This record gives sequence, structure tokens and C-alpha cells, in this order.
Amino acid sequence: MPSQTIQWFPGHMAKTRRLISENLSNVDIVLEVLDARIPLSSRNPEISRLTAGKPRIVLLNKCALADERKTEAFRAYLSGDNTVCIAIDCITGQGLNRIAPAMRELLHEKLARWEAKGMHGRRFRAMVLGIPNVGKSSLINKIAGGKRAKVENRPGVTLTKQWVPTTLGFDLMDMPGVLWPKFEDPIVGENLALTGAIKDDVLDLESLALILCARLKDLYPESFAARYKLGTLLNSEEIAPLDIFMEIGKKRGFLISGGEINTERTASVLLDEFRSAKIGRVTIDVLPNT
Repeated sequence: MPSQTIQWFPGHMAKTRRLISENLSNVDIVLEVLDARIPLSSRNPEISRLTAGKPRIVLLNKCALADERKTEAFRAYLSGDNTVCIAIDCITGQGLNRIAPAMRELLHEKLARWEAKGMHGRRFRAMVLGIPNVGKSSLINKIAGGKRAKVENRPGVTLTKQWVPTTLGFDLMDMPGVLWPKFEDPIVGENLALTGAIKDDVLDLESLALILCARLKDLYPESFAARYKLGTLLNSEEIAPLDIFMEIGKKRGFLISGGEINTERTASVLLDEFRSAKIGRVTIDVLPNT
């Protein structure tokens, strides 16, 4: 299978790391937004270091696109001391009503101290962090009740910090999405690319589609075969991702002159249908030791 080393670290992301460090003292809690389909791959390993000591809520966004059973397993795995993990979906609204109560529970001691000092109704502040395209701006707009933050279905839209007030007694600091300089595990880079966290125009989409074929064959063979009418093709251990990919193009009738498969169109459709959950609710990250 063709392979490619996936790395993407625009200059503004280095700036974001500085912004986090410089502004952390101005917030009371951190909201870390992850993609529920790739909770580990979409988790910037530097965020834990940069935000050490702050209460944190980990939000598994886009859970309506992810495998529900695996989302619950990841939710338990990512919860811990001073950290609460909640599955949410900014399109359907699932789980959003649990965020504010969880924030107040984590901050109950600080809020009690403010009350004891007569600081009634003081607003607390939350920093919203996550890699590009996990839905930070969509989350902020849902909580704030309007289009306060820029939203587009592509990475790298929010480039500077933005303060956004809410009617729930707290303000949100929207930070630019931040990746890290090097993906030590190539699977992390691949998973980020598959879910759209890395711009498609810096990638070879045909190679990426072959990677997706391999993932789906291993993790969700039944729904994968059903979507593209592959029959028993995936039952063979020896079947190569390229063979699966070409069969999908053939089944969909994506042909060009001479009867050859239009690989560009096949790759584009396959990736689009994965990202929109037309192949099913899929989680392509795997919990450690499972």
C-alpha cells in the first residue's frame, strides 16, 4: 500500500501554544474538545502539560458519527482526577446540557470561596482548546446561543483568541486549533487526515482512501461491505486495500475512457461518505491494551 508521512504544523499553531501559556492564568477551567471518532489521535499531547493544574472537561464531540459503545469506553478512560469526560454532538445537541453543571461541580470550591467573599454572581472563565476541525467554534456558538465564533468545515479557520460571553454565568475563550510539530506514530497522522483535521489539499487522497479501506476492513467489515455491496470480498485475509478500493470504484460505476476506474472520484466519495457516517457510526481509534 502506498504510504505518506503526514505532518502539518502551520506557523500560527506555534503561536497558539504561546497564547495558551500566556492566558492560562486568566481562566478557571479548560474545555478540551476531541473528535469522538479518534479520541486519542485528536488529543494534542502538549495540552496536558500546558494546562497542568487546571480543572478540565474533555468533550468527545461528533459522537453522533462515532461508535456509541466505543465512545462510552473512551469516556470512562479519559475521565479522572479533576477531569470529567462528556460525549457531545454540536449538530444534534446531545450532551450539551451537561457541560455547565459539570463545570460548576469541578469549580464548586472556588465558587464557594467567591460567595463567602461576597462576590455574588461573579462570572468564571473557560478556555476552549482542541486541534483544528474538532468543532470548537460550533460548540461555542451552541453554548453562546448564536454565531459568535467563525465556523467552517475545514481546519485552520480560527486564527486568534476570541472572548465569547454566554448567558450561563461564564465566558469562553476560543483559541485557534493547535496540532503538534511531529506525529511520532504514523497512525495518528493518518487518523487526523481521515477525519479532516488536516487540509485535504496537502494530501494524496488516493493513498488516504487506501488507508481508510484497510481501517474499515479490520474494524467494521460488515457495515463496510454492506455500504459498497462488496459481498464476501472482505472475508479473504489476503485481500489488499487496493483491490477493495478498485472494487468500490467499479461497483459505483466511476469509470473513465477505456473502462478504467476514476480513482480520484472514488477516493473523494469514499472519504466523504466516511466523514458523514454514511458507512455507519465508526470509531477508528483503539483503546490501549484492547
